[in-house]
Amino acid sequence: MDRQAIATRGAPAAVGPYSQAIAAGDFVFCSGQVHLDPASGALVEGDISTQTARVLQNLSAVLEAAGLSLANVVKTTVFLVDINDFGAMNEVYGRYMPDPPPARSTIGVAALPKGARVEIELIATRSA
Repeated sequence: MDRQAIATRGAPAAVGPYSQAIAAGDFVFCSGQVHLDPASGALVEGDISTQTARVLQNLSAVLEAAGLSLANVVKTTVFLVDINDFGAMNEVYGRYMPDPPPARSTIGVAALPKGARVEIELIATRSA
C-alpha cells in the first residue's frame, strides 16, 4: 500500500520526525494537533473553548490539503490535561463535527507537548 505525506501551511508544521497526516488507501491519518497558531508557532491563549476551536481549525486545514473535510472523519481521539475541561471542549467539538459525529475517545493525560491543554488526532476516509 502506498503512503503519501499530507502537509499544509494552514496548520502548524511538524516539530519532529512525523507528518501532519499520512494518506494510505482510502484513509487519512492525521497526527495530533494542539492549539498552535500556524503563522506564529505560539500556543493560542484563552480558555479551553478557544483552544479547542484552534485545534479543530488546524485539523480542518490538514484535511483540506488532503481534499477532505471534517465530514470525512470516522474516529477522533481527544487528549485533555484537565478532564474537567471536557464539557467546554465537547460543546465546541460538537459545533465542528457534522452529524453523525465520528466515534471518539477522550483521555485525561498528565501533560501535552509545549504545555498545551488539548490535543486531537483523527482518522478520515475518502469513501465517506
